[in-house]
Amino acid sequence: MNAHVGFVGLGHMGGPMAAHLVKAGHRVRGFDLAPEARAAAAAAGVEVVTSAAEAAAGADVVITMLPVGRHVLSVYQEEGMLAAAAPGTLFIDCSTIDVADARTAHEAAVRAGHRALDAPVSGGVIGAEDATLTFMVGGGAEDLPQADPLLAAMGRKVVHCGPAGAGQAAKICNNMIVGISMIAVSEAFVLGESLGLSHEALYDVASTSSGQCWALTVNCPVPGPVPTSPAHHGYRPGFAAPLMAKDLGLAASAARAGGVNAELGLRAAELYAEFAQGAGAHEDFSGIVRVIRQGEITRQPDGSGPG
Repeated sequence: MNAHVGFVGLGHMGGPMAAHLVKAGHRVRGFDLAPEARAAAAAAGVEVVTSAAEAAAGADVVITMLPVGRHVLSVYQEEGMLAAAAPGTLFIDCSTIDVADARTAHEAAVRAGHRALDAPVSGGVIGAEDATLTFMVGGGAEDLPQADPLLAAMGRKVVHCGPAGAGQAAKICNNMIVGISMIAVSEAFVLGESLGLSHEALYDVASTSSGQCWALTVNCPVPGPVPTSPAHHGYRPGFAAPLMAKDLGLAASAARAGGVNAELGLRAAELYAEFAQGAGAHEDFSGIVRVIRQGEITRQPDGSGPG
């Protein structure tokens, strides 16, 4: 059955996601603070409304795709989405936020008489545009049958990871793996260059042996071996470095809070935080290979990384 969906957050990710829901035959009423995002959504068939609360009013399902946890909590509570929604509305938050914020949002929705899932995504802007996202879902399994058709219209895989917050936990753990892997692959290519090894030779060996990983075979950080990777297009973002820095920061915070010995994850978070604030501010996260090659990662006098 077609659903009435409220969608808040119509930016680079949310805009294409909402458009795919429209293509699938669902009625989508959306809101975003940015005029250009509202215009693009309207052109894609989204009924643009004037507030987050108006988007939630009368909806069967409300989807949010926002930058950080405080934005999710704000639209839920201060901006009136929970109050405006009909009792029992299903709220699906696709933002990538802190696990604690995800659980707080879930609890706020339940207290207001609604149901809630956290469903962050993997796949970046390209995945949103192509409807090939992977959704990592936390919350009650009983709510998945209502959510699944909508998520299927926006992506190609849905994984139920556990109770509230588990989707966010899976997302930050996954991206810690990807962030560390990209640094490792980049360092290997730079080392290979110093040893006179061609990019193609290293790729041909590593991609068919124990060095094989997504950061190598899909998002290869050097031009040549993978023509579709951002490295072939001036490091135009598929997954922007500031987003990787954000996700690794969430993972680092969770590791510290949990007393987890995650030395590589913590160091990767430091490197990407610095990269995103400088050369990588508008680049794909794989662009960190150039910083590694140039030796521009800040080092302290004792040889350690950023303070």
